[in-house]
Amino acid sequence: MDEEDPLKRLGIREEDLEEQFTRSGGKGGQNVNKVSSAVLLKHLPSGIFVRADEERSQADNRRAARWRLAGKIEAMRKAAEAAKRHAAEKARRT
Repeated sequence: MDEEDPLKRLGIREEDLEEQFTRSGGKGGQNVNKVSSAVLLKHLPSGIFVRADEERSQADNRRAARWRLAGKIEAMRKAAEAAKRHAAEKARRT
């Protein structure tokens, strides 16, 4: 997971993540009743969390959760940068 881990690309440390595994619902037969394949991933500093339970495989759900969390964190960072630029531009105009 190192090379394609989007969280490492963003500089997110493993210590900043809290990962939980739960049973998922829906299709999948007895597998969903016996195996904790759903993944809850939380970024502790920001409080952002995601859940991935679409796949039957815990590894696939874990990968999906990491990609989703990276997307949310990246969007949050971009929004903060845009707000900072907007405030600076507004201050410059006044």
